[in-house]
Amino acid sequence: MTITQTEKFTVKRSAAEGTSNVAAVLPPTGHFINGSFVPGSSGQTIDVVDPTTEVVIASVQAGTADDVDAAVAAAVVAQKSWGATTPKERADVLNLVATIIEENRAVFEALESANTGKPQAVSEDDVSSTIDTFRFMAGASRTLTSMAGGDYATDHTSVILREPVGVVGVITPWNYPLLMAAWKIAPILAAGNSIVIKPSEQTPLTTLKLVEVLAGRIPDGILNVVTGRGRTVGQRLSDHPDIALVALTGSVVSGQAVAETAAKSVKRVHLELGGKAPVVVFPDADLRAAAAGVRNAGFWNAGQDCGAACRVLVHESVAEEFTQHLVQEVGTLVLGAPDAGDDVEIGPMISLPHFERVKEALAEARAAGLEIAIGGSAVEGTGYFIEPTVITNVPAGAPIATHEIFGPVVTVETFASTEEAVIRANESPYGLSASVWTRDSSLSLRIPKQLDFGTVWVNAHLVLACEVPWGGFKGSGYGRDLSLYALDDYSRTKHVMINHGA
Repeated sequence: MTITQTEKFTVKRSAAEGTSNVAAVLPPTGHFINGSFVPGSSGQTIDVVDPTTEVVIASVQAGTADDVDAAVAAAVVAQKSWGATTPKERADVLNLVATIIEENRAVFEALESANTGKPQAVSEDDVSSTIDTFRFMAGASRTLTSMAGGDYATDHTSVILREPVGVVGVITPWNYPLLMAAWKIAPILAAGNSIVIKPSEQTPLTTLKLVEVLAGRIPDGILNVVTGRGRTVGQRLSDHPDIALVALTGSVVSGQAVAETAAKSVKRVHLELGGKAPVVVFPDADLRAAAAGVRNAGFWNAGQDCGAACRVLVHESVAEEFTQHLVQEVGTLVLGAPDAGDDVEIGPMISLPHFERVKEALAEARAAGLEIAIGGSAVEGTGYFIEPTVITNVPAGAPIATHEIFGPVVTVETFASTEEAVIRANESPYGLSASVWTRDSSLSLRIPKQLDFGTVWVNAHLVLACEVPWGGFKGSGYGRDLSLYALDDYSRTKHVMINHGA
């Protein structure tokens, strides 16, 4: 089977390439501690680069362990009073946060696109989802339930309490800077904890903007930001004795490092790590719908999504037809700068090193003799752009189908039986998400139960809602973002037993 698309996707460049329109709305670039921006202790900075133009648009503080210590000290003090508030009082603050983001949404969208290269539609969706996250958690914080209190031992009455864990250290990734911050901040504050957050050094601008617009409008010290690199700021968050829990969204390597350090103080850890989502297409599936689903979920945010529909397993009897539909769908994608038009769907890779990693993966696929049906190369010119790519006839166990590429690359493999499809899908070291495409109601119920992934969609992919949990198994980590399960992760259960005769 050799399928090659001759009419490729569209590439659109910015009308004002090499410039940035966000200079007027850039946030302060100090650390945010106890309600104010403060200078870093090192005097060193880290450049923030627009991946569309390759231009430095800001420089932020390179944080140190001392900076983290100052932020944690503020968080410890603030948490005592914040943790004593009622759920309604915390909900009021979270609703206020949502309102303030809504009032400033145009600024957040512009900053997110400039810092990450996201198309306008993706940044708009990120900001809308951020607002929804805070509003959902505002309501959810008032609905927490526990085991009923009662007399479970003679002459003793038990009361079950839900308490904050204390100060939570948060490390967020570069692919969804504002949204992933919200996924952590909202449930952590809702549960009565305070926070010290380290955004990715590559994409700190919307997190800094968030605390800038919240300053003076939420209690000082409950939300602190220290910018810097993982080996310094992240390391200190993981080993600080006054931090009760570390929550990270990031790579498997980062998660392993955090878990190893946190284990020394028996610190709780919440990890949302990588993914390599299989898309299992059975022969009775609506092949056009499945191809359109992979187009949308495989290339959203330029494939820089841990839940991306990046690994297709399609039954051998329909593989050629499905792949034709997929290649045609990918050929309609529009690649370009955020300000090149509302129809732009794919932006650049986040950084030069990541751009080089994706190019290297594609070169390895070519060297292995794999068939590239469309794309497969970097786009010439300014910016870290990779062509949306479909690689076909991928053999079982091929590195490009087992390792997380985190770019606009979808691989297509075939299977001969249902049993083989399940085995091959589960061979992945990751366990974040998967999807099943079939019209067979029996398969749609049976196969998801056999797949070792935290989320399994049927005839859909990458559909999320605040009411349902998000998190993985195996190498994808543990803990749940979104839903009431997130509040469980960021609280602790205490049993108080009262002796009637005392």
